[in-house]
Amino acid sequence: MAGYRKLGKTSSQRKALLRNQVTALLHNGKIVTTEARAKEVRKIAEGLIALAVREKDNYETVKVTAKVARKDKDGKRVKEVVNGKKVTVYDEVEKEIKKDKPSRLHARRQMLKVLYPVKEVPTAAAGRKRNTKMADIPAKLFDEVAPKYANRNGGYTRIVKIGLRKGDGAMEVLLELV
Repeated sequence: MAGYRKLGKTSSQRKALLRNQVTALLHNGKIVTTEARAKEVRKIAEGLIALAVREKDNYETVKVTAKVARKDKDGKRVKEVVNGKKVTVYDEVEKEIKKDKPSRLHARRQMLKVLYPVKEVPTAAAGRKRNTKMADIPAKLFDEVAPKYANRNGGYTRIVKIGLRKGDGAMEVLLELV
């Protein structure tokens, strides 16, 4: 007997499907899928959340100075003429950043093996390429999801049956984070 469901797909298709659904679940908080798929996605998602809970406080804050381009009121970079050339003006800014300790960095990389990159498009300027940005799902897991489940021993997801799908009669379920 296999240790997992084959879902009627080749191994590469199955891995891609499960990665896609786990990414959607962790990004959106819930997905609607079939019961068999939900049970497989649940295994992977709960493993990632458990990893995040284990490593949530494993970082140190470090102060660094960074050069940041000075900007005018329109948000454009300020240029200055030096020796006949236009040069961008930079300001030194002191920032406080989180520096992962080795085990948390390893956990982040383990998550990135499973999760796909997600682009967030703001609703106000939907379709505008310049306003899109990449969502950092491992950071969301460490900062938002893990503190929520810190005192919980597993059982981070819930499967709620919706009913049969009209096309093929497959049992549809709602898989959500508790």
